[in-house]
Amino acid sequence: MLSTNQVLVIASEPNLLSHVYSSFEGCQITTVATDNDAIEKLSTGLNPNLVFLELCPAAAYGLHTLVRLKQTYPHIKVIAISNSDDTRQAVEAMRLGAQECLVTPFAKSEFETVVARCLGPVRAMAAKNRGEIEDVGEGRFLVTSCPAMSKIRSYCGFVAKVDSPVLILGESGTGKEVVARLIHKISSRAQRPFLKVNCAAMPADLLESELFGYEPGAFTGATHAKPGKFEQADRGTILLDEIGEMPTNLQAKLLHVLQDQQFSRLGGRTAIKVDVRILAATNIDIQEALATHKLREDLYYRLNAFVVPMPPLRERKGEIGLLLEYFTSQQAKQWNIEPIVVSPAVLDACQRYPWPGNVRELENFAKRLLVLRDEQLAIAELSTSSSKRSMTPSPHNGNSAVFAPARVYSMPDQGIANLKSVARSAMGEAEAIAIAQALNCTRWNRKRAAELLDISYKALLYKIKQYDLERPLSASAN
Repeated sequence: MLSTNQVLVIASEPNLLSHVYSSFEGCQITTVATDNDAIEKLSTGLNPNLVFLELCPAAAYGLHTLVRLKQTYPHIKVIAISNSDDTRQAVEAMRLGAQECLVTPFAKSEFETVVARCLGPVRAMAAKNRGEIEDVGEGRFLVTSCPAMSKIRSYCGFVAKVDSPVLILGESGTGKEVVARLIHKISSRAQRPFLKVNCAAMPADLLESELFGYEPGAFTGATHAKPGKFEQADRGTILLDEIGEMPTNLQAKLLHVLQDQQFSRLGGRTAIKVDVRILAATNIDIQEALATHKLREDLYYRLNAFVVPMPPLRERKGEIGLLLEYFTSQQAKQWNIEPIVVSPAVLDACQRYPWPGNVRELENFAKRLLVLRDEQLAIAELSTSSSKRSMTPSPHNGNSAVFAPARVYSMPDQGIANLKSVARSAMGEAEAIAIAQALNCTRWNRKRAAELLDISYKALLYKIKQYDLERPLSASAN
């Protein structure tokens, strides 16, 4: 049984009422049939913790009731219940201010999970497992311990039910791939492949063959037919990461796939029909990309049927403690070393730090904290990074692009288990920093950076992908 004091229900659906009565036994539950009745109850002193609003276009309540409620009582938490197969109604309810939304039919367990997310920490046992950390596969997870991410989780639940493109926007390291994997996991395609293609990690010709495949003789070295990612992902999902980096000629071909669900391999004449759901992610400024024709307008309007904006970590700092605990405990298991307890002093320093690298930067910080076990050093690192950042022009203001991975520290005097793994990790981090510095010096001109590093262009592209380095918005393309 969930714990709250007062509940207001604006509905006539018996199923909904039964869930409310069984979940909130012993609480004051007020039911009304119209928005006028609801407003009257609220104006006469009713102060509910939750409002359940049935979205029923044929009845005397619906989205217009939600608008009235949020305008008059903006503090009230509303859970909308949609009995329509059209998920656009649920999406619109979230846009208008509903904290959560459920689409009927739903199980009681799903109902209680949504309520628990809306209420935050509650005293009931049902809230103990409210799914603040949700595994989405491949070592990825979604944290929903703040209102913004809870809303995104609910939104993904609606979007997953319809086979429509989704555009995921957000800064580097915010978890765009996590959201894509979540949508796939809870969709009807969950048992089929999920494939990711980084559109910025390879030249145009290679990207085209990677996506669409090729026939023998299509180019020098093409001795046999090879299916592309779209064929491999048939009846599944494909994530086109960094879609803004895709060459415009390939964007036109992708638009054709979106419209007709068919394409031809390189060197092929036969149209190949596929059933693939396309998810796209980018950290670019969409309006600027459209204005400069870096992103085709027709492709953008095909992709943005549903848009998921990922907030940066600095806007969801309530998750930092949970993320630190998760990262350190998981890495301790992987490295076979003793876990640590994050002190209030370290947590406070983390709360004050702006995390320009978002969740990815926090994860790397957690690894160093776990290995070095030096809280003063960790706090000093955050303080130093903040000071340097305050003196560095922001890349979003059109100045020089900055990529500032954390420095590598010397190992502590005491021994540590699985030292080879730690050494390999440290070497990898040092290599990533060297590559990032070269890219910064050349404003992300990858050919020049490869010359500075004395490695091949192809090797540099591989390393960029290996270390998941991403070009800042203001850096030049090449």
